[in-house]
Amino acid sequence: MTDFAVITGLSGAGRSTAADVLEDQDWFVIDNMPVALMPKVGELALLPGSDISRVAFVVGSNSDTGELEAMLDDLRSSGSRVRVLFLDARSDVLIRRYESSRRRHPASAGALLGAAIEQERLALDHMRALSDVVVDTSDLNVHQLRERVEQLFADDDATPGMQVTVLSFGFKHGLPADVDMVLDCRFLPNPHWVDDLRPQTGQDEPVRDYVLGSELAHGFLDRLDGLLDVLLPAYQAEGKAYLTLAFGCTGGRHRSVAIAEEVARRMEGRGLAPGVAHRDVAKGG
Repeated sequence: MTDFAVITGLSGAGRSTAADVLEDQDWFVIDNMPVALMPKVGELALLPGSDISRVAFVVGSNSDTGELEAMLDDLRSSGSRVRVLFLDARSDVLIRRYESSRRRHPASAGALLGAAIEQERLALDHMRALSDVVVDTSDLNVHQLRERVEQLFADDDATPGMQVTVLSFGFKHGLPADVDMVLDCRFLPNPHWVDDLRPQTGQDEPVRDYVLGSELAHGFLDRLDGLLDVLLPAYQAEGKAYLTLAFGCTGGRHRSVAIAEEVARRMEGRGLAPGVAHRDVAKGG
């Protein structure tokens, strides 16, 4: 079976970085190919004896979304795995990136930079809706973006189906924009107010025991298990490629980290292999 991926999103949001990651993972990456030619590449990759097992197309706002959607449907009907990654970023961040790089925005002919970005955002709106996963790169440096893409496209032949990520974060650092479900852990006892626990994180055993040892945590996790019993099979039946669950506390160092680690452990008991990311664990409390 051949894997296909489409990397799309706003100019300046990291398409080139994502393409580089897939090339490093031995994907056959094609940038800026007309959509009309993409099915031909798909046909060649699907021929018996083809040595092309993974193909990624990098597309921008100049691609015909209707043609691209039809091509993706055809590839899925062939039994191939197809994933669409959309890279987004706040307009103010994109403006700073373009100003620092002194590059010209592809849609900026005769328009101010901010207007060009909003024009491209509007043109890509339908493509964003079609994507399997949206990654907001506003607060990611290039190394963090590489790690995120590597995780999304890791060699997971041993665990086919929906790829699950469990994320912890701190509300004081902002809500994550690229998740499917956010659960607030700020009702749990806060290790920040315990002097011996404050310097540690939810990955340390004393903090983990403090958070998970409360009756509130037991009740929350048990009820979450019941909710996931319903949601996970339903998402998989729908054909969802990615699911990201986010757990937040005030600073993203203690409660959310401990809960995220425990939820990931329980998912492993279900036969899943979730990725775990702690967005804010290294930041100040």
